[in-house]
Amino acid sequence: MQVADKPWLQSYPSYSSHSLEYPAKTLGQMFDEAVVKMPETIAIIFEGQEITYKHFGDQVNRLATALADLGIVKGERVGLMGPNCPEWETAFFALLKLGAIVVQTNPMYVESEIAYQMNDSGATTLIVFEPLYPRVKNIIQETSLQRVIGFNFVAPVKSIEGLYSFNELIAKYEPNPPSVFIDSGEDLAVLQYTGGTTGVSKGVMLTHRNLICNTFQSISWSLDLQYGKERILTILPVFHVYGMTNCVNYAVACAATQILLPRFELNNFLEVIDKYRPTLFPGAPTVYMAINSHPRISEYKEGLAAIKVCNSGSAPLPLEVAQKFAEVTQGEGNLVEGYGLSEASPVTHSNPLDRPTREGSIGIPFPDTDCIIVDLETGNRELAVGEIGELCIKGPQVMKGYWNKPEETAETMRNGWLHTGDIARMDEDGFFYIIDRKKDIIIAGGYNVYPRDIEEVLYEHPKVKEVVVAGVPHSYRGETTKAYIVLKSNTEATGEEFISFCRTKMAAYKVPHLVEFRNELPRTIVGKVLRRQLVEEEKAKIQAAAANQA
Repeated sequence: MQVADKPWLQSYPSYSSHSLEYPAKTLGQMFDEAVVKMPETIAIIFEGQEITYKHFGDQVNRLATALADLGIVKGERVGLMGPNCPEWETAFFALLKLGAIVVQTNPMYVESEIAYQMNDSGATTLIVFEPLYPRVKNIIQETSLQRVIGFNFVAPVKSIEGLYSFNELIAKYEPNPPSVFIDSGEDLAVLQYTGGTTGVSKGVMLTHRNLICNTFQSISWSLDLQYGKERILTILPVFHVYGMTNCVNYAVACAATQILLPRFELNNFLEVIDKYRPTLFPGAPTVYMAINSHPRISEYKEGLAAIKVCNSGSAPLPLEVAQKFAEVTQGEGNLVEGYGLSEASPVTHSNPLDRPTREGSIGIPFPDTDCIIVDLETGNRELAVGEIGELCIKGPQVMKGYWNKPEETAETMRNGWLHTGDIARMDEDGFFYIIDRKKDIIIAGGYNVYPRDIEEVLYEHPKVKEVVVAGVPHSYRGETTKAYIVLKSNTEATGEEFISFCRTKMAAYKVPHLVEFRNELPRTIVGKVLRRQLVEEEKAKIQAAAANQA
């Protein structure tokens, strides 16, 4: 593809360049730069506490010194598991400064999921939110873990046998971490676990340069950005690649203040907006839906109107949600949809901010990001404008590969192109549209849910003969999980029985919300379950119900 063949360039916003110069630095160096330049600027507001960049830097350096003394070295994998809080971010940057690799660990994981991720990554250490420690303690003997460090933003953690105290380590050491050489382009910063494009959980290898580039690509897409003056509302989970890049790294890169929330509770969320007046808000469709439906939303219009830009990712954004949000924030076009995936750090596309969002589109490629649509049969033939095929991406934010999975890497990264697994098309102006998912990943409330994980758990139940799990439309979550079960002969069961069974085996967001019993499952002539047929049946039911109401 030649530059002249990239129709999105003609649609580029006037405020962003087609190509950028990226700083040759690591994430740790980017952090140090913010501390030096803006020491008295508030870095984090959390639960009424205000933390300056100077204090933030001091805490990071003390912890990095402590971790080095414990024996953590460059290249070592360290799990980081907890909610949004200053301690999480302190650990994140302390590890990056040492050249350690952060293994992003979902705090909703149950024991078996934690054990798998620690063993797959070969993590030697886990830094964990102390209330979650019992889960870790139950499986630590089954893993590669050598040490566990506990933190808690409610009250200081005290060291006990098997658990180091985060607070005690910081108090014990001076802020003098060792100087470590890190090759930004080659050395890994993060293992971001995902089902990827093949549905099997694996660690996406993201280098310092991958994350630096995507951070500056995102910054280049922002209007009227003022260094040291912005306030970013961080409600996205920071262990997720979207929150990590568009909140944590973005904030540090432009010395912004993060208004950090540990959980989404709508009334408190709106009170925080009203009090602190954020200027930037990356979110997910479910959050915008909740805001739109608040019965007293008019009371918070001034706070919402202060937000210059709202980004929506993690799941498709319904047009009516964006339109309603524009009304309640008294803004026009301030909520824009983008697209990304863990394998691309994550953002690759966004609608420009200098014009109304193009209906149904994920926007145009970021600077230095090339995209093509290829045929679904071979994945080798580039398709013309308007034709539907698989979206493939190339750019500096694209991953190095999958951790210890060369075959999966070769399948997904072909001739330098990341095959996303998403079916899409491009219009004549270079705007892209996601048509469907090539694979069967469910996105429920912004979380990726992999049907195979749930099916394997349900097959453990003694009453299950056959099962398939699919994502079906849901008015709030976008999609929700539904299990279609064929029972063994001479057995009876209720849907709640299987839902309760799943609750003991997996994170809450994966648990099926709906269960339907069937005598048989629809299959192809070669025996493959027709998952999409089940989804289409569900959509037809919803349409019929809507027609009857009308």
